[in-house]
Amino acid sequence: MSFHHRSESATGHYSELNYSSGAKWIKGLTQSRLGTFLGGHFSDVNLSSVLFTHRLDNAEHVKLEVWSAPGLTKPTFEEALKQKFKPARKGDSFGPSWTNHWWKVSVTIPDYWEQYERVQFEFDPGCEAMIYDVDGTPLQGITGGFGGDRRVEYIIPMEARKEGTHDFIIESSCNGMFGVPWNGDTIAPPDMNRYFALASADLVVPNQDAWHLLWDFSTLREIVDSLPGNTSLQNKALVVANEIMNSFKSGDASDIRRCRKIAEEVFGENWQDEDENIYRDNKQAQIWGIGHCHIDTAWLWPYRVTQQKVARSWATQVDLMKRYPEHRFSCSQAQQYKWLKQLYPPLFDRVKEQVIAGKFHPVGGSWVENDSNMPSGEALVRQFVFGQKFFKENFGIRCETAWLPDSFGLTGAYPQLIRGAGMKYFFTQKLSWNNINIFPHSTFNWVGIDGTQVLCHMTPVDTYTAQASVGDVQKGLTNHKNLESSATSLLVFGNGDGGGGPLAKMLENLRRIRATNNHSRDLPPINMGHSVDEFFEHLMETTATGKKLPNWHGELYLEFHRGTYTSHGSIKKGNRHSEILLRDVEHVATLASIVKTSEYTYPKGEIDECWEKVLLNQFHDVLPGSAIGMVYEDAEKLYAEVGKDGKALMEEAFQVLFPNSIPLTPETKLQPNTSLNQIIGYNTTFFDRREIVQFPLVGASAGLKTAVAQVDQSSKIGYAVMDNGVLDASIANNLDLHASAYTNGSDHFVLRNSSVQLTISNGRITSLVDVQLRRELIADGATGGLIIFEDRPNYWDAWDVEIHHLETTTSLKFTNVSVVAHGPLRASVQAQVKYGKSTINVLISLDAVGATLKPGSRSMFRFDVEVDWRERHEFLKFELPLNIHNDNAYYETQFGYVQRPTHKNTTWDMAKFEVCGHKYADLSEYGYGLAILSESKYGFSCQGNVLRISLLRAATAPDAEQDQGEHKFSWAVMPHKGHFLESDVPMAAYLFNSPMHVRYLLGDKDAIAASFTNHPSFAIHGAPNVFLETIKRGEYDDFDTSSSESDYCTTVIARLYEAFGGHAHATLVIGDHLSGRVVKAVTTNLLEDEDKEEEVQIMDDTNLGPVLKLNFRGFEVKTLKVTLSEQSDMLAFTENRTQQSQKTKRLTKRTSWIDIDGLKLAARED
Repeated sequence: MSFHHRSESATGHYSELNYSSGAKWIKGLTQSRLGTFLGGHFSDVNLSSVLFTHRLDNAEHVKLEVWSAPGLTKPTFEEALKQKFKPARKGDSFGPSWTNHWWKVSVTIPDYWEQYERVQFEFDPGCEAMIYDVDGTPLQGITGGFGGDRRVEYIIPMEARKEGTHDFIIESSCNGMFGVPWNGDTIAPPDMNRYFALASADLVVPNQDAWHLLWDFSTLREIVDSLPGNTSLQNKALVVANEIMNSFKSGDASDIRRCRKIAEEVFGENWQDEDENIYRDNKQAQIWGIGHCHIDTAWLWPYRVTQQKVARSWATQVDLMKRYPEHRFSCSQAQQYKWLKQLYPPLFDRVKEQVIAGKFHPVGGSWVENDSNMPSGEALVRQFVFGQKFFKENFGIRCETAWLPDSFGLTGAYPQLIRGAGMKYFFTQKLSWNNINIFPHSTFNWVGIDGTQVLCHMTPVDTYTAQASVGDVQKGLTNHKNLESSATSLLVFGNGDGGGGPLAKMLENLRRIRATNNHSRDLPPINMGHSVDEFFEHLMETTATGKKLPNWHGELYLEFHRGTYTSHGSIKKGNRHSEILLRDVEHVATLASIVKTSEYTYPKGEIDECWEKVLLNQFHDVLPGSAIGMVYEDAEKLYAEVGKDGKALMEEAFQVLFPNSIPLTPETKLQPNTSLNQIIGYNTTFFDRREIVQFPLVGASAGLKTAVAQVDQSSKIGYAVMDNGVLDASIANNLDLHASAYTNGSDHFVLRNSSVQLTISNGRITSLVDVQLRRELIADGATGGLIIFEDRPNYWDAWDVEIHHLETTTSLKFTNVSVVAHGPLRASVQAQVKYGKSTINVLISLDAVGATLKPGSRSMFRFDVEVDWRERHEFLKFELPLNIHNDNAYYETQFGYVQRPTHKNTTWDMAKFEVCGHKYADLSEYGYGLAILSESKYGFSCQGNVLRISLLRAATAPDAEQDQGEHKFSWAVMPHKGHFLESDVPMAAYLFNSPMHVRYLLGDKDAIAASFTNHPSFAIHGAPNVFLETIKRGEYDDFDTSSSESDYCTTVIARLYEAFGGHAHATLVIGDHLSGRVVKAVTTNLLEDEDKEEEVQIMDDTNLGPVLKLNFRGFEVKTLKVTLSEQSDMLAFTENRTQQSQKTKRLTKRTSWIDIDGLKLAARED
C-alpha cells in the first residue's frame, strides 16, 4: 500500500471512518415544528415567555377613570373632559354596541425602568380606541382583541419616563374593526347589545431584543411556507429557523443575541444596522411597497364611526413615520380628509405636515371611493371636481392617480373622466374577485368607450390589504400576468376595510425581506420610500409610455356582486332623483343669477353642500345596498335633506325668474278665472317636448278649459297637452294620437293609440303591436309581465345574485284589472298582483303623444308601481319576450352606452347575466327595437330575446330588513321604429327622468313677464346625437356680494357629450339670456382649467344669433366655459325679447319648437 502525502483542505479533515447515522432530516416534521416556537402549549418556555420584562397593573402605577357618553352620542374631546369621571379597573365591561367611553389614564413609572429601551402602556378594551394627549391631539389608534390587526401598545415618551408620571386620554368605542356582527359571521347584521371587557390596562416593559427575534423568526417561517421547496432559500430558512429553536435555551439576553446572529445567515451580517438604508438601489426592485389603509366610508358601521376610524388609523400612520423613515402611506377620499379637518384639527395639521414632507400621499382625486356603476356621468365628474378641489385648497396639490380598489366594476366612461380630472394613472384590483373568468392583465392600457386611455395597474397580489408577508411579495411576481411587458408590481399593504393600516410588524417584516433579497434572488426585490405616482412613472419609463403594454377596451365588468344594481331600491331612487334635482337647481339658479344679477346670488355654498351629501352616499358600499341598516337610516336622512334643500333652492330661483308663481299640482287651488297663460312649464332639459299634464279645474277660466281634452273620474282634474311649456288650446282639433282603453269586462284589456297597442289577457301581457307597421313585438306563444326568482346567493347576500337564480322562475299574473282612464289624452288600466305576503299595485298608462318630438316617435307605456314588499330572498323583475333578435343589447352608461351579449357563446358572455344600466336598456334589430326605460332602477338583463328590468330584492345580510316595506317606482316600455342607433331612445329616457316643472302664475302680468324668461339658455342644432347635460356657474366664480375686486367675472359652464358613439359637428346656439354678453368661450377639462389652445370662436348666425361650433368624437365629453360681461339689469334682454315677440306674434298659443334633428322650425298659424 502506498501513501500519498497531501495537505489538509481548508475545510478540515475528512475522516476515513464514519460510524454516525448521518444528518438526513425529515423535512416536513421539521417544518411543522416551527409552529411551536411562539405561543401555544409551550408558551411558558418558548419565545413567548420572554417577550415582556416587566408588567404592572396595580393602582399604585395605573390609575383609570371613565365616563360613558349617553346613548349613541359622540362627544368631542373638549365636551368629554367637562364630564364627571368615575374610577374604573381592568376587567370592567362597557357597552352596548356603538357607544363611546372616555378614559383618563395616569401612569407612574418606576425609576429603574429608565434603563430599558422602551416602556409602553398596553390597553386592550376588546374594541377600537384612540389615545389623545391631554391637549386633545390624537396620538394613535388602538385595536383590541387578538386578531391580525391587534395594536394595543402605546409607547410612553422618553421625557415622560424621566418625569416618572404620564397622563393621557383614551376614547374607546364599542365596535370591532368590522362592526359587531351578531353571530361572528362578518356580514351578519349587527348585534346591537354587545358589551366589551377591558382585558388589559398594563404598564409594561417589552423585551425589544426578543421582539426582534420574533420578527426574525416570523419572516424565516414565511419564507419556509411561501417559497417552493426546491429553492435554496426555502431550505436555508428552514435550517436556520430550526437551529434558532435548538439554540434557544433560557431566553436571557445572550441567548436571544445568539439566536439573532443565527438569523443573519439568511438576512445578512449586521443587516439591521442599515435601518431604512436597507432599501438601496430602490428603483431596480420588482415589488414596490406602499402603505395603505382602506377605510370603507360606511359598511358594517355608520358614517359617524368611520370618522373615528379615520382619526385612529391616520394618527397611527403618522406615528409610524417617525419610527420608520421609509414608510410611505397612500390615502384616498377627500371626504375623510374633510372630516378629519372638521373634527380633529390638530391631527389634520400633523397629517398636512407629512403630506408636505412627501410621506403621506393623497390619491384618487375623488370625494369618496364611489361606486362607478350607478352614479350619473355628471356625478362622477363631481366626485373628481370636489375631491381635486379639496386636495388643491388644503395641500396645494392635485392627485395624479385615480384609485378605486374596491368598487364593484368600473364604467368604460372612466378613462376619459380620469384624464379630464388631471390624472392619467389608475389603480384597482376588485376584478380579482371574478367568480367565473380570470381577468387576463395586471398592467395594461385601459381604453374607454371614447378611445381615451389611462395606464392601469391591478396588483397581482390581488388585495389592497396585504399583510406585507413573504407570500404577498412572492405573489407580486408569480401572479403577474404581463411579465413579457412589465415585471413590476405594487404591494398595497396594511389592515383595511375597517381601517388600521400598516403595523410595525409589517414594516419590520419588509425590512427583513429586503435584507434577504439583497443577496438572494429566490425572492423578488422590494423597495420602499416611494409614492404610487412614482410607481406609475416607473411603469411609463419601462414600457415606452405604455406602448409595450396590452390594451383592454370598454368597461371593467366585475363578475361578482351583480345584485348590488338592485339591493336597497330606495337608495337607488334617492340617488337618481337627487342627481336630477341638483342638475335642475344648477340650471335654474344659473339662469336666475344671469338675468337678474342685482336681485339674486348663485347659492354655490348651498348647492355644494347638497352635492357633498349625494357624493357621500355614492360610496361603494352605500349606493350598492351592501351596508348595515344603520347606514341606510343615515343615507335616507341625507337624501331627505337634499330633497328639502334642493327644492327650496329651486323655488328661490323660480321666484326670481317667475315672480309671484307657485308649483302647480293637482292639489293646487286656482284663483277664479285663471287663464291659459297663467300655467307654464319650465323645461330643464334641452330637448323639445310635448306631453300630457294635469291641473285642477276648479277656478279655471273658459279659456283655460279650452285646453282640457279629458277629465279624471272625479271631474276635478283636467288633462291637457303642453308644448314646450305652453298649454295647447287647439288640442281638440289637433290630436294626432287618440289614446283609448278597451275591455271585454273580465280578463282582456287593451291600451291603444294610432301608434302602439298593448293587450293584457288572463293576467299577462300577450301582445304588443306597432299599429302603424302592424308588427307584433311579443314572441309567438310567450307572455310578458312581472316575474319572481328565488334569490339565494352562495354567500354575499346583499351583494350577489347567482346565475342559478334564472332556473327558478314564477310568472305573476295581474289581477283585479280595470280601466281607470279611457282617453283621449291618457288611457290607463290599474291592476294588482298578490305574491306571498306582498302586494303590488300597478297603473299602466298610454298617452296620446309620442315619446319625443322626433317624427315617427312611438308612444311609451308607463308603469307606475306601488309595492308593499314582504318577501325574503326573492327577486322581482319585469320581462318582455320579444320578437326581436340581436347578439347584443344596449344599455345606457355614463355619457354613452355599452353593448353586452344576449347569448352564452363563452364564459365571458355567460358572466353578464345581470348587468347595470342607467335610464334605458334596448334590444334592437334592423328596422325595429324596444327599450325599457328606468326612473330609478339600475339592474337589467337580456337573455336571448327576453329583456328584463330588475325591481326588488330581499336579502337579509348585512341588513336584516333590506327593502322590506313600501316602494314607489316607475318604468316604461318604448317600442321604436329603426335600430337603436337610429332611435330616440336616449332622448326619451332623458325626458322620462326629467319631469316638466309646471308653474302657476298668480297674475296675468306675471304671465307676460314669464314669456320673456321661459325659453332655453342654450340649444343644439345640427347634431341630434349631442346632449347638453349640465348648465352651472363656474367653479371659481366669486359669489361674495361684498367683493369689489375689479377682475371679477361671470362664467357659465356647459357640459355636453356625444351619446350615440359617432362624430358630430354641433352648433351651440346661445340663448337670449346670454346674447350680447358673451366675451369669451373656451373648452376646459373637468376641473375647469382652460385649454389654452382651445378657445372657441363666437360666430353670428343670421337666423340663430350668436353660435359656437363644436366638433365631437364618439362619446366625447366637452366642458365649455362661457365668460360674460357684467349686466346689472334686464333692460337689454327684455328689449331683445320684445323685438322677437313682435316678429312672431302671428303664431298661436301653441309655441314653436325645433324638431329633434335640430334642422326645422315648426309652427302653426292662426
